Amino acid sequence: MGSLCMWTQRNVAGDYEISTGPTGVSSLRLFPGFVERAEADWMFEQLAAEIPWGQRTYTKHGVTSLEPRLTCWYGDHPYTYSRLTMEANPHWHPLVTMLRDRIAEVTGVQCNSVLANWYRNEHDSVDWHCDDEPDLGPQPSIASLSLGEMRSFELRKKPPPEDEGDFTYVERLRVPLGHGDLILMFGALQDDWQHRVPKEYHSRAGRINLTYRTIYPNKTAHT
Repeated sequence: MGSLCMWTQRNVAGDYEISTGPTGVSSLRLFPGFVERAEADWMFEQLAAEIPWGQRTYTKHGVTSLEPRLTCWYGDHPYTYSRLTMEANPHWHPLVTMLRDRIAEVTGVQCNSVLANWYRNEHDSVDWHCDDEPDLGPQPSIASLSLGEMRSFELRKKPPPEDEGDFTYVERLRVPLGHGDLILMFGALQDDWQHRVPKEYHSRAGRINLTYRTIYPNKTAHT
């Protein structure tokens, strides 16, 4: 395992243990340039044009807003997060299927679903969250492929219970993910950390992010 600080600066491939606790080891694995640039170029253009993107609404504190990004779900089972449900969609785009199989071959992680996100510019984002929905099973492995503009992938450690949700002094990490980079989150990471893609202060072109995961339709199947 390497130093995460060195990794974020030099974009070095490898496995990184970012914390250890009662729930286990929280780990990241980085594959910079998983898709070569020339190939990533046409993949981005094809997915931007052909995926049936949509913009969902959410309600928070009684106020309804548009999600600050476009999304599409592929999978035989529905997926609910942030109190919103994306219906089952078995009609996978062939390129999304091909990338799923390529990722499985390299990482050994078999996935049956993917949430595609299109960050159109610097104003699009996803807020702090962890992928810990029951349908994902305990300590899921999630593979995230980036195409397009480099954006910051940020993580923050969840505070201990006695801090009552106060994130002021928690450990934080920042990982720049560029065109064709793949990151794998596994172990206790979803238990102990949150992550986000924040808005940017400077102009950014589009970024497509494919987050592959496995859905267990019967929640008792993995308990």
